[in-house]
Amino acid sequence: MNGSSIKRYASIPVLLAFLACGPLAGCASGIPGFGSIETVNDEAISAGVRSAIRLDPELTVSDLDVDTYQGIVRLSGFVSSADSVAAAASVARTVKGVKSVRNDLRLK
Repeated sequence: MNGSSIKRYASIPVLLAFLACGPLAGCASGIPGFGSIETVNDEAISAGVRSAIRLDPELTVSDLDVDTYQGIVRLSGFVSSADSVAAAASVARTVKGVKSVRNDLRLK
């Protein structure tokens, strides 16, 4: 064997290593339901919902509790009008990361 044939065969283990690890790298694909890893930051979502509701000039919320679990937001507390109940849920749905809203707000 000469030097060039040794170099040619020396790359085979590297190629085999890439082929063996290739399927593992595909586990973090961005396609939902196909091995994607989605991290949901529930605290950040809750904070965003609280902020969005308080910044809306149409809403008057006297007592608000926001709980989030895996992107599902639960609103509870008291508002001053029936319109505010619907508006709060609508505003909450606009926050990034919110998958759905459970509205348990009550009239005061």
